[in-house]
Parts: sequence; C-alpha cells; structure tokens
Amino acid sequence: MASGDHHHHHHHHHEHDHAHHDHEHFHGDSATSSWVGPDGKVYHSHDGLAPHSHEPIYSPGYFSRRAPLLLTRNFTERAFTVGIGGPVGTGKTALMLALCKFLRDKYSLAAVTNDIFTKEDGEFLVKHGALPEERIRAVETGGCPHAAIREDISVNLGPLEELSNLFKADLLLCESGGDNLAANFSRELADYIIYIIDVSAGDKIPRKGGPGITQADLLVINKTDLAQAVGADLTVMERDALRMRDGGPFVFSQVKHGVGVEEIVNHILKAWEVATGKKLH
Repeated sequence: MASGDHHHHHHHHHEHDHAHHDHEHFHGDSATSSWVGPDGKVYHSHDGLAPHSHEPIYSPGYFSRRAPLLLTRNFTERAFTVGIGGPVGTGKTALMLALCKFLRDKYSLAAVTNDIFTKEDGEFLVKHGALPEERIRAVETGGCPHAAIREDISVNLGPLEELSNLFKADLLLCESGGDNLAANFSRELADYIIYIIDVSAGDKIPRKGGPGITQADLLVINKTDLAQAVGADLTVMERDALRMRDGGPFVFSQVKHGVGVEEIVNHILKAWEVATGKKLH
C-alpha cells in the first residue's frame, strides 16, 4: 500500500479471518479457493491469477503518512514512473492520452495499460496516436486489477523496464485497471501516483476516502462539466477533498476537453525534477 500505515508486502490479507485451512467460495459458475499459507496469511486464487492475500485496511488513510519515494530507486534501470488509478470510466485512459500528447515532443515516453481481460485501453492509445505503437504495452491482469499494481507488480515491472531501456525513457506512464477506492499503487511501482475520480458518481466520493483518495500524490476530479447534469456540488467536492487529503493537492478537470491537463502535467514534472535531479526541458 502507498502509505506509512500500510506496509509494502507483495501479499495482503483478507479483512476476515479463516479458521480452517482450505475452502472454496462459489460465485456463479466459478469457485475461488483459499488457504492459509506458511506465513499465516490467507491466500486465494481466481481467474487463473497467481495466489495472493489481502492486508486489512483499518482507516481511509492519511495523505501526510503516504509512503515516500524509495531511497533505493535507480532511475537508470527504470525511468520515473507515473501510476494512474481510479474507478472504471473516470477518465484514466483519456488522461493517459492527454499526458502523452502534452509531453511527447519534449520527453521520451512509454506507456503500459492494464485491463482485466482485454487490451482495450492500449489499443485506444494506439488508435489515437498517443505514442508510436512500439512504445505502448497492454497488460491483461485478470480479475484482481489491484494485485497488479500493489501485491504482484511484476506483470507491470517487466514491460516498464523493457520500454524504459529500449527508448531511454524520461517518463513512464502506467494505467491501472478500473478498481475501487481502496486500490492504490505500491511505491515500488509508481514514483508518482495520480488517482482520478469523476463527478458522475456523485459529490460524496471524496469523503468516502480510501487509499486511492487519501494517499495518491495528486487527486484529479474529472468531468466537472457534468456536475450540473448529475446534481454534484463542486464546492462540496473541493471541501471534502481538502479535508480527506490533509490539504494535499487536487485538480478539477475536463480531461477530454483539455481543461486542467497542464496543471496535472506541472505536478508530474515538478515531482520528476525533484526525484531525478533532472531539469525541465
């Protein structure tokens, strides 16, 4: 978890305890087996994914206690990596496209997208000419998209490292599959974390908290042009975002129309400059 409260393990624990060692959950036609591993944690496997466990989350989290940049980070092995997470349909891929268009003329970029069972988002970036096709990789994560950005990041680290070395990248972009408010990037994967929500789910979302809302380096509240249509109060969202994030930064945006994109880029580049010691182009 990207938090000082939630330690970085490549396994995490279910919120409920299991008294016995092996049983199955049935969901429709599929079964999910779970068992207690040698470390005492409860593991499960489904959709053909590698076994993993879930750490409990006891609070919405705190921006001021989010995990810092790794001191051991070597940017020659893998370029500064921006993780973009958020629920389904909030504009993650649109933001990926906008960032590529904004940055590609001055910086060497590459991008990795995550979908559960398709390569849809990667294909979208290719179709819209975000970057040359060879600079884009699409990863299918299976039914636990959060595992690929938090517990078992190898599925993303591999293509990111390959792209970084192939193209001598300055910046890498990694889009998670759509997930819930508890999903956030491991700091071992993302040096800068953006969590994007949108107003169509209602103005209550920021105050619901969760590591995505509270511990991302930047919160983006997208599709503000729809606020009136869905009855969302942007003043309420601003108030709650500031409260839940201890005053941490957030941006109102209309990514599809380019609104707020430059501000998001400025946040990214400032963090990139501080972390890598490089100067803005």
